[in-house]
Amino acid sequence: MKTKIHASAIIDNKAEMDSDVDIGPFCIIKKGVSIKKGTKLFSNVIIEGQTEIGENCNIYPFSSIGFPPQDLKYKGENTKLVIGNNNIIREYTTIHRASIGGDGITSIGDNNFLMAYVHIAHNCKLGSNIVMANAATLAGHVLVEDFAVIGGLVAVHQFTRIGSYAMVGGFSGIVQDIPPYMIASGARAKLFGPNTIGLKRHGFSETTINTIKKAYKILFREKRTLKEAMKKIQEDLPSSDEIRHLIEFIEKNKRGICR
Repeated sequence: MKTKIHASAIIDNKAEMDSDVDIGPFCIIKKGVSIKKGTKLFSNVIIEGQTEIGENCNIYPFSSIGFPPQDLKYKGENTKLVIGNNNIIREYTTIHRASIGGDGITSIGDNNFLMAYVHIAHNCKLGSNIVMANAATLAGHVLVEDFAVIGGLVAVHQFTRIGSYAMVGGFSGIVQDIPPYMIASGARAKLFGPNTIGLKRHGFSETTINTIKKAYKILFREKRTLKEAMKKIQEDLPSSDEIRHLIEFIEKNKRGICR
């Protein structure tokens, strides 16, 4: 399959594209951009900077990708944006390359669904199989782990983390870390228990889900410090990948854990 470039598209001769990329009307691709095979830009998409886009991504109209970060510390440093394979990026999405600090890369994994008006700021790290609903927004340096679901009109504070298989209800404000496998919601979000339905849909066993429920009760329903609760979990509950990940996630928190 040959590359298809609409006559109205503007492509810098230093941009790199595989042989079967589809570039629609009025798209602008600037130097430094790399686009892999099977990716389609429908129309009116602008991509610039040191931006890498993987295979088989679909990018919808009026998305702006790889622009400089909205960070007053940024003075034109050579930072990057890396997007993986099989991502759906819907209308008016904005994804910025990194600012200084950290590894200088904003990164997005594979198989993510970013709905219209999503914003992903500088230095964010997104895993794979994530859903972000309309107008969900991530400030700088946010980490989102695999299979998380973020509802519409959610605002996530910088340096906050959202754990794997967590679900954030729409119109929420996230100012502290959301642990893996949990549901959170609210203007200043709080936890509402494990994401039981989501875990079932992803094939978690009843035994694993029940263990996660017990861990939740120990962590957030009993009157214990987090340190005491994690010690009790390790002593009383069977070891599993999920429990180990939950404990490691909480141990690494810097902004505090949503409770």
